[in-house]
This record gives sequence, structure tokens and C-alpha cells, in this order.
Amino acid sequence: MNSVRSSSFAVIGAGINGAAVANELTRRFPAAKVTVFEKAATVAAHQTGHNSGVVHAGLYYQPGSLKARLCRRGVELMTAYAQAKGVPYEACGKLVVALDPDERPRLEAIFERAVANGVPDVALIGPDELRRLEPNAVGVLALHSPHTAIIDFAGVTRALIDDVQAGGGTIRLATEVTDVSVDAQGCVLTTRGPDDNEQTEQFDYVIGCAGLQSDRLARMAGGAAFPAIVPFFGQYAQLAPTHRQILNGLVYPVPDPAYPFLGVHLTKRVDGEMLVGPNAFLSFGRENYTGWQIGLKDTAAVLTNQGFWKFAARNMKAAIRELTAVVSRKKFLNGATAYVPKLDGAQATPITRGIRAQAMDEDGQLVDDFVIEHLGRATFIRNAPSPGATSSMAIAEYIVDEVSATHGLNAND
Repeated sequence: MNSVRSSSFAVIGAGINGAAVANELTRRFPAAKVTVFEKAATVAAHQTGHNSGVVHAGLYYQPGSLKARLCRRGVELMTAYAQAKGVPYEACGKLVVALDPDERPRLEAIFERAVANGVPDVALIGPDELRRLEPNAVGVLALHSPHTAIIDFAGVTRALIDDVQAGGGTIRLATEVTDVSVDAQGCVLTTRGPDDNEQTEQFDYVIGCAGLQSDRLARMAGGAAFPAIVPFFGQYAQLAPTHRQILNGLVYPVPDPAYPFLGVHLTKRVDGEMLVGPNAFLSFGRENYTGWQIGLKDTAAVLTNQGFWKFAARNMKAAIRELTAVVSRKKFLNGATAYVPKLDGAQATPITRGIRAQAMDEDGQLVDDFVIEHLGRATFIRNAPSPGATSSMAIAEYIVDEVSATHGLNAND
């Protein structure tokens, strides 16, 4: 085994996955040099700071998949960490609701997956129990996951970065990685800092956690062309205060296999607000959170991606449905009213949209599982969709285990 007494690690990205990886490195290798690079001026500036804050229990994922395994481990680690750090966390519970008998078989299949994945205390419940748990919700059958929780993922990220710095690590904000080269001896990063000057730095190992830019970062180092990131925005609306207490927890639809995304649901936040959403539509820019700052480079990358056109051809019906929800707030809210009839006529205000870093293969199929690519001394997260935030600390364990085993690293003091 090799000592990491003088080794250096670069972590690219200070979202929750990058922060978790950096924390795992400083915890496991206290003598090593760990540097986190983040092109934004703050941590958690992108996907981590633009999501609904749900700690997923592991209901939907293919048993045995990386998602299923790391989600359950991630819940354990996330819960313990939030409690230790005083980060807001509430196990409010979740209901996946079937509105009609045709949805029952799909809901029963989700229940079977949840049981296979080891999700604790899940149960199928009828209308009476559904009304007891959520008096304002309706349905013919529901899956109850009592330990699904809500959290402040940005708060977790800040706490992780604080721990990295307390452990001797360094955070370099407003510093963009513009190139990565890898050889047998290590990795060279080219970065552009706040002064707009470029510099090169040598590291023994690099771990990329770049979210919306993950494919571009990996390709800098010689990674595969696919999967490629195709950005989809998700718009949430915040219900008016009069409807803030309409639910005790979370209410989700049964996923429809005819549509590529989950559908509109109701999500309680740790600050007490109630959200409706999200829709899902192509984003004209990987960081176009306002909807107005169209990214020409990002849009061109989508339009020249043959896989995207194959995806679009297969999902035209879904695109039309989502577009109507984008342009009509009433249509958007109607999706939630079907589950909670008392929302009829409710007022809601759109909040800053999130953008999903959705990986797509060359045939236009959405990549469902986590994807991690190893390129010698560099490792890149290529796909970490939901439950990526929930699983972040487990993903960090997994990556550091793999890097340690591959390169014979030993955490000598």
C-alpha cells in the first residue's frame, strides 16, 4: 500500500457531491492535501441549491443498482450528519398515490422494489388510512414511506465544506477548471481564478463532481463522449400561506411509463413552505435558472446531439404535456389538485427553477443509474440524478474506496 502522507487531491465542484467527496478524503487521509475548486462564488450554487430538499428512501430504484445500494447507505449517513451538525431535517413521510385502479399494478411494483431495497416500514394503504395520514388527499391506494424526509441540502454542503477546511483542506471559490490532463504520474489542472488569470497546478489525484458540466469536464481528461448532459429545467411553485399547512408530508403520483420524468407532486420544505412541481422541459442553458439567459453553447450542444433528437421523437407527447404546464400556471396546478382537491383555486408563485443534469446515451435513452468514470488518476461522476443528493455521502465513500483500492492508497498518519 502507498502512503498518502504527501499526496494531493483536487476535487472539482463544491455542490453536495464534491463537498462530500472532499470531506471523505480529509477524514480518511488526514495527512493529504485536499483542494476543492468551484467556479461559482459560493458553494451549493447550482443543482444542490435548486432542489426540493427531499431525502429519498429508495422506493423506485432497480434492486441491486448503484442507486439502490448507495441511496440506502446515503440516508443513514445523511441523517446522522444532519443531526450531528444541527442541519434542519424532518422525517415527514411520503405517500405515492394511485388515483384510479389502472395505476394499482404500477404502485404494487414500486412497493415490491422498495421492500427489495430494504426501505423500512413501507406499506400499501387504502383510502381510509390515506385520509388518516393526509386528510386533504384522495386516492384508491397509496404507498406510505414514513421515513422519507426533508432537509436543507445547501446547509449540509456548507457544513461539509466547513469540515473540510477544519481538516486542513482548501476551498477555491470563483475558480473555474478549464483543462485537465492525466498521465501515469498525476494530473495537471488549468484554472482561471477571480483575477481572470490562468495557472496550472499538479495533483496526484483528481475527482470531478461537476454536475451540469460533468460531461465536458470528463472529456477534457479524455473521457467518453457519452453519456452527454442534456439539461431539463424543473419549475416549482410555492403555495400561498393559506395553503401552507394543507399536507403533513409529501404526496407524489405513481410514475407513468409513458413519460420520462416523475410528474408534478407536492413537497413540504424544512422552512414550512409547500411546493408544487416540478414540470420538466428542455432548458436552453445549463445554468439558465431565470429562463431568460439563453446559453448559446449549451443549446447548440443539445441541437447537434443526435441522441437528443431520438429522445425527442419518442417523447413528443410528453413534451407537449409539459409545455402546457410551462405556459399555463392553472394547468400546472391542476396536476396537484387531482391529489389534493382543496387546492382548487389556490394561489402559487413560481420560485427559481432548478436544472437537472440529465445524462443521455447516444441512442437517446436517459441514463438511470449513477455513472462513475475512471481515467487513470482521475475519476469523474458522469451521472448523479435523484437521489444523488441523498446518496452523496455514500457516493463519496464508494469513490474513495475505489480510488484507494485501484491505487493502493493507505491512510497513514
